[in-house]
Amino acid sequence: MAAFSLTIPMTRVAVGGMSPLFIGAGRAVVAAVLAGVVLAVTRQSLPSSRQWIRLTITGAGIVVGFPLLTSFALQTAAASHGAVVIALLPAATAAVVVLRTRTTPGKRFWAATAAGALAAVAFGLLQSGGLDKPHWADLLLLGAVLSAAIGYAEGGLLARELGSWQTVSWALIAAFPFMAGLTVVSVARQQIDAGPGEWAAFGYLAVVSMFLGFFAWYRGLALGPMAKVSQIQLVQPVLSIGWAALLLSEPVGWLTVVGGMAVILCATLAVRARVGA
Repeated sequence: MAAFSLTIPMTRVAVGGMSPLFIGAGRAVVAAVLAGVVLAVTRQSLPSSRQWIRLTITGAGIVVGFPLLTSFALQTAAASHGAVVIALLPAATAAVVVLRTRTTPGKRFWAATAAGALAAVAFGLLQSGGLDKPHWADLLLLGAVLSAAIGYAEGGLLARELGSWQTVSWALIAAFPFMAGLTVVSVARQQIDAGPGEWAAFGYLAVVSMFLGFFAWYRGLALGPMAKVSQIQLVQPVLSIGWAALLLSEPVGWLTVVGGMAVILCATLAVRARVGA
């Protein structure tokens, strides 16, 4: 989570000189090249056909959906704003785990999950000025939460079969053709005008957020009950808001603090209800 907490602020930095399409797709291409080298050097066996299907689902969530949606959202949304909406991720991950493993968590879990979703939506509406304005950034961020939750849940289950770093590496390979195509399109459509800061942020997103961070994350999900381990995600929005204030000098007002606390509280209740069940 320490590695992932910089993802939102670094994306916010990168969009200052690059198109969101290039950031979302290009970072996956760089990470896929690194993954291919590691897989080749260690001579990993190819996954089965069934595992490839599940790797495609994982890649669709963490390689395609989350990076692209957050990159487009953070063109207009502040990093601290994005961090509050992303705070729904623990509860969303637990919900996907429930559906994926066909367990029955109980009414408390679903009530807390719904309350967290409503809190995030209300926060977005209040900070954007009400119902009379479009809130595409918030819809994109909520889509990113759902994408990441699917990728986390399926990837965590796969990590028990393939290993942690192997899972993210094969997921990157599965998504490589599509993301490489999008990268070519993004370069052809818009010239890159980025400075050293934007390129450094892009490098972090590609190497750490898209690749190395998942080594520890999928290992943790594979070791323990996934819903219980997902509680550690609760520290991510807090760290992200702190990074946004420190690195981007974004003001952290009372609305951000209250909204973040509400979403994190609901996510905590949802995850604890799932663990208790």
